[in-house]
Amino acid sequence: MFADRRDAGRALARKLEDYRGREDVVVLGLARGGVPVAFEVAKALGAPLEVFTVRKIGAPGQEELAMGAIATGGAVVMNYAVVDQLGIPPGRFDLAAERATVELERREQAYRGDRRPIELEGKTAMLVDDGLATGTTMRASVRAVRELGPERVVVAVPTAPASVCRELASLVDDVVCVTQPTPLVAVGQSYRDFTQTTDDEVHALLAAADAGQDDPAF
Repeated sequence: MFADRRDAGRALARKLEDYRGREDVVVLGLARGGVPVAFEVAKALGAPLEVFTVRKIGAPGQEELAMGAIATGGAVVMNYAVVDQLGIPPGRFDLAAERATVELERREQAYRGDRRPIELEGKTAMLVDDGLATGTTMRASVRAVRELGPERVVVAVPTAPASVCRELASLVDDVVCVTQPTPLVAVGQSYRDFTQTTDDEVHALLAAADAGQDDPAF
């Protein structure tokens, strides 16, 4: 188990040595929980850190169960297995997606503020999260980041099921995962401290990365 997200980020960085010191790499932390992990990865690799906003579309009455996801740029991915299993009608999904879009736009403004738009054309975009259960949010992120024109897309996470890693490997250029527990019911089972990441923590980590600080104060 990882002590917390920062510890997981350091473990993940050790698996990413091939990307250390490369000028083409941009580390994208999926907000919010992926940003502390991505901070440690970016620091170890000597790469810039950016925030990439993605919002899970929770199933009715089971908000932690992703029936889809939406990411920066408006890319939407539906988790057909969940939608079919729960018998969710298209209109119900569309309504939930609209609500998720409102929150995603709020977070995008809150996190990015006056930061310059992400420039990924010709770069290696490394998408980092704190872990994957179904992979739905990551698939939405991959679809969205492709629209920004990177040369390569890499998915890097501390923990995910082997089946999800195999699925993502068909969508991106590289998948790096530290642990692949079976079964993985929830990402939090791989952490001793899985306290929710706050907006303030995201701001502090981005500011510290911009300033070249190793240990931001929260």
